[in-house]
Amino acid sequence: MDTVFIRGLQVDTVIGIFEWERRIRQRVRIDLEMSADIARAAATDSIDDALDYKAIGKRIIAFVGESEFLLVETLAEEAASIVRNEFGVAWLRLSASKPGALRGADDVGVTIERGEPS
Repeated sequence: MDTVFIRGLQVDTVIGIFEWERRIRQRVRIDLEMSADIARAAATDSIDDALDYKAIGKRIIAFVGESEFLLVETLAEEAASIVRNEFGVAWLRLSASKPGALRGADDVGVTIERGEPS
C-alpha cells in the first residue's frame, strides 16, 4: 500500500464545549494519511492518475473553516467521511488536534483510522 499524506494543515474554526469557545475561532491542526496506488501516476507523470492532495486539502480547509463542532472527535469523523466518500480513499488515518488547548501540553486531539488498507 502506498500512502499520500498531508501534515500540519491548520484551519481556524469554531470548536469547543465552553461558552467562550463558541464565540471565537481556534486553530485546529489536521494530519492525514491516505491509501493510494501511486504506480500509475508515477508511470504517466499525470495528476489525472494521482490522488490530488491539493483538492483534498482545499476541501478539508473549506469544511473545517465553516464547521462549528463541539468536539474534535466529531470534526475528525466528518472530515474522514468527506475524504473517503468524495475522493474514493479506501483507508485513511486522520489526526485532528487543538494546539495549546491544554495548559502544559503542546497539543491535544484524536487519531482515527477508517476503511481497509488496499
